[in-house]
Amino acid sequence: MPRWLPRAMVLALALIAVFQFGSWAFHQLTGLLINVLIAFFLALAVEPAVSWMAARGVRRGFGTFLVFVGVLVVGAGFVTLLGSMLAEQIIKIVEDFPQYLDSVINWINTHFHTELRRVDIQENLLRSDWLRNYVQNSATGVLDVSAQVLGGLFRLLTIALFSFYFAADGPRLRRTICSVLPPARQAEVLRAWEIAVNKTGGYLYSRGLMALISGLAHYVLLEFLDVPYAPVLAVWVGVVSQFIPTIGTYLAGALPMLIAFTVAPWYAVWVLVFVVVYQQFENYVLQPKLTARTVDIHPAVAFGSVVAGTALLGAVGALIAIPAVATLQAFLGAYVKRYDVTDDPRVLGHRGSGGTSAFGRRVRGLWAQRRPEDDGAGPAAGVAGAGAAGSGAAGSGAAGAAGPGEGGTAGAS
Repeated sequence: MPRWLPRAMVLALALIAVFQFGSWAFHQLTGLLINVLIAFFLALAVEPAVSWMAARGVRRGFGTFLVFVGVLVVGAGFVTLLGSMLAEQIIKIVEDFPQYLDSVINWINTHFHTELRRVDIQENLLRSDWLRNYVQNSATGVLDVSAQVLGGLFRLLTIALFSFYFAADGPRLRRTICSVLPPARQAEVLRAWEIAVNKTGGYLYSRGLMALISGLAHYVLLEFLDVPYAPVLAVWVGVVSQFIPTIGTYLAGALPMLIAFTVAPWYAVWVLVFVVVYQQFENYVLQPKLTARTVDIHPAVAFGSVVAGTALLGAVGALIAIPAVATLQAFLGAYVKRYDVTDDPRVLGHRGSGGTSAFGRRVRGLWAQRRPEDDGAGPAAGVAGAGAAGSGAAGSGAAGAAGPGEGGTAGAS
């Protein structure tokens, strides 16, 4: 046995053990890493406001605290207003539910000639096994829901804490990173950081603009249908549909439909149709144009980055995919060497004036020969047409020989 073989085997086993340990640690820390990533992008989003206050003499820590307090106050006020409105509407729906049920039963009895009664339906529902099983499962699932809520609050607190430190100690963090890099690499890191701040801000600007447009459109619809709390519902639709990925659209449209149902059941259908149509308009027309303008990436790249981010990190990946890809594209653009494109008609997407193929010229010549025969012209016209298709000079001569009759007209053509 060679003397180096045992040492190589021990080294290979050590490398395998280190790889397995690293893989296990990465999977255990995936949640924390995702929270840190979200906090980093949130810090990039508030960086312009914090830097603006720091340039005017406000300490970065206090400025970051003011920004976070402002966001918290606005969010808490919005949630409180929506919660009170939703509670009132749920109470109203519960009180008016017998009337809704009577109207549906009367409609069914009228159109299908049945004899349904609300009392029979209520008794069958209360005695059904489905309701009993649902109540039992809901009672046993209270602990799971409570654990999920506590976990969500802890995760939100973790993200807020990391984002606060990233925003407040941004210069110190950049200085620490640059201290272990040579000067050339330091310039690249600082440029990448600046690009990330600009792209993240542009993405949030585009999302805010789409939220404003969506809110105005839904406000017009809800006011037209005379749905109560139209301004609050419009703000709800705009904010939730734009800043909650994947399921935000469904959450945003469910609440206006619920409130519209309290006014008239058919109003809920109209709201549903409008939400679906507007969502298609936003996905295929509004969002690609605004995202491409503010984040400066192609609409197809934006759509593909959202799909890839969702596949990798779920809803979090869908939210941060576009600013991340925009930052990477802008940073790598400085290292890609570009050349002047040749002035070729194929590059421009159309053929030049002299780009007609031989096959096309032959088809035109045959069409010019057959056209006079279909119109009843004589052979001279066909000869003249062929001459016109062959060359301009020959066509002119044939036209002159044909005279002012039909052959002359065909030859001129």
